[in-house]
Amino acid sequence: MTALGFLYPGHSAEDDYPRIEQLLGSDIRLDVVHTDIGTDAHRVDALLEMGAADRLAAGVEELRMGGADSVVWACTSGSFVYGWEGAHEQVRSLAFAAGLPASSTSFAFVHALRELGVRTVAVGATYPEDVAGLFADFLRAGGMEVTSVRGAGIITAAEVGTWGEAEVFKLARAADRPDAQALLLPDTALHTAAHIPALEKELGKPVLTANQVTVWEALRLADRRVNAPTLGALFSREPLVQV
Repeated sequence: MTALGFLYPGHSAEDDYPRIEQLLGSDIRLDVVHTDIGTDAHRVDALLEMGAADRLAAGVEELRMGGADSVVWACTSGSFVYGWEGAHEQVRSLAFAAGLPASSTSFAFVHALRELGVRTVAVGATYPEDVAGLFADFLRAGGMEVTSVRGAGIITAAEVGTWGEAEVFKLARAADRPDAQALLLPDTALHTAAHIPALEKELGKPVLTANQVTVWEALRLADRRVNAPTLGALFSREPLVQV
């Protein structure tokens, strides 16, 4: 059994994780611990507070006692808001507190894009434009070319968590660009696990979503590779039969 640990801020789309666990169809367990969200707002000051080292450290003991093999801070905005170097320091502090390999959703996007050999991306973010722009800056620091960024202007994760399939597809269509090799939907508060194959079929390219890449990153840290086509192109690179 491979146990993967996730620190998830508050309550919005955490039910993506049991769904993904089921879709993985293997001896993999996804353990989610909820961190204190503080002020639910896609504002820089609130996001910096949300991702503070002491808030993350408060959740790691439960994951460690549960036998987690890796831990990922399952929050995009609460990691990229620190910038490239600050996000590295955030992950180093988390790894030290947990005594485990650690990462965050922001780095998961960069690592997943490198895995797919993608350099040019479009971003469809639920965030306000200024926060969405910080994600684009983070991607550029990771060597990506961002062709376009579309922000939906939503302030709270709670509101994002109410979005259904229609809203997700509307954002994806509006954000995509012909010259983008992949489309990114970066908010872990957005329910996307059920929609990835349909999104990729409609857009004709890989679609990377926050909870999807977060799980992939935890698997990477635990040195596990899984074929799960129902989770999109990112999970379709391994042989169907696992050894």
